[in-house]
Amino acid sequence: MLSLPGQFTFTADRPQLHCAAFLIGEPEEFVTIHYDLVSIDCQGGDFLKVFDGWILKGEKFPSSQDHPLPTTERYIDFCDSGLSRRSIRSSQNVAMIFFRVRQPGNGFTVTIKTDPNLFPCNVISQTPNGRFTLVVPHLHRNCSFSIIYPVVIKISDLTLGHLHGLQSKNPSAGCGGIGDFVELLGGTGLDPSKMMPLADLCYSFHGPAQMKIGCDNTVVRMVSSGKHVNRVTFEYRQLEPYELENPNGNSIQEICLSTL
Repeated sequence: MLSLPGQFTFTADRPQLHCAAFLIGEPEEFVTIHYDLVSIDCQGGDFLKVFDGWILKGEKFPSSQDHPLPTTERYIDFCDSGLSRRSIRSSQNVAMIFFRVRQPGNGFTVTIKTDPNLFPCNVISQTPNGRFTLVVPHLHRNCSFSIIYPVVIKISDLTLGHLHGLQSKNPSAGCGGIGDFVELLGGTGLDPSKMMPLADLCYSFHGPAQMKIGCDNTVVRMVSSGKHVNRVTFEYRQLEPYELENPNGNSIQEICLSTL
């Protein structure tokens, strides 16, 4: 996994059949991959593909529901496009390179750089601790902030643009009748659409509201209708081992098959 910009070269010393490099920037950055030199045998079965997001154990981030492109368009295959697409920019702060190089001595050189993203939507956190404000300004899109650790999340501020009078008349129905809300998700994989919903937040408030989530992966996901400006500010820190062993208070752990 690479988190520093720069130029990187891969040269096969033996047949390398199933390889990948995971690229990650800061939350407010796009990742750009530029091909400097490519020496692979496409006809002989080699490949070099960039994926817009991450795939791990068959699960994608961002999920198909939350990414602006269909899955087939998120793969850019060098063997199809050659150097006509010399630079490829991700839609969020993560991307990855899949490659197979059979012939020793062959390989490729790429330059990885980052560009500012004024309104980051889908993010994987580089660190187990941090603070972030997710803003969705009048856009009909769903945005997920993923933390690949068991964490305590403290939401300090949630502003949803809809009026209280227009909210669901049946509070027990969750947020299904409201176009703008935030949900907390937990699970063991990467894809938010396959995670367990732990809490729905349908109403604006000034916190703090805190929850312990003992899952391998925790996601704060904002669903926006596009009619309003929605904003959520939260802090998170990794759970200590003793907190996982002795959960108390407002916590969710039993649904997660945590490996910690």
